[in-house]
Amino acid sequence: MIYPLNLSFKIIAVAPQVIVNDNQNNPICYVKQKLFKFKEDIQVFSDPNKTRQIASIKANKVIDWSARYFFTDHEGKDLGSVGRQGMRSIWRARYDVFAAGNELADFKIQEENPWTRILDGFLGSIPIVGFLTGYFCHPTYIATRADGTPVMRVRKQPAFFEGKFTIEKLADLSPQEEINLIYSFLMLILLERARG
Repeated sequence: MIYPLNLSFKIIAVAPQVIVNDNQNNPICYVKQKLFKFKEDIQVFSDPNKTRQIASIKANKVIDWSARYFFTDHEGKDLGSVGRQGMRSIWRARYDVFAAGNELADFKIQEENPWTRILDGFLGSIPIVGFLTGYFCHPTYIATRADGTPVMRVRKQPAFFEGKFTIEKLADLSPQEEINLIYSFLMLILLERARG
């Protein structure tokens, strides 16, 4: 994968959709979230044409703010998971990323500045002004190792009719760590989009 990765989130679509391309516009994956599901079950495809399913993301709980989301490949093999830190995520979004079979988090993801999200949410509710917030309020989330070393960052980009994000790689990662962090950022974007 050639970084930074570019994520396009279709805001006007009936069901949330995310397209991920690398910096040379090669497709990495495509996600279309199903509506009206009590328990998240998201399919990840190789491209927007849904040529090949490459993974699934499933919640372990029904509509819960501290649910854990498990990643499996197309054969059902466990890849890892991400979980929101419940009460600690009220002020600043916080997530733990786990490798397959681990109960201790390999990475932590959190908002770099929670005030940006609050400003985005507040201004977004004001008519006319809300239309412009997508162009100047840009929440940023950073993934760090247990020792605090930053490894990846996702940043919202200026856009009017769709959510645009970039993922930057900040440190060396194994291919499996990269996949787990990319899927974790996908879930974070799907879960946090309503919060600003």
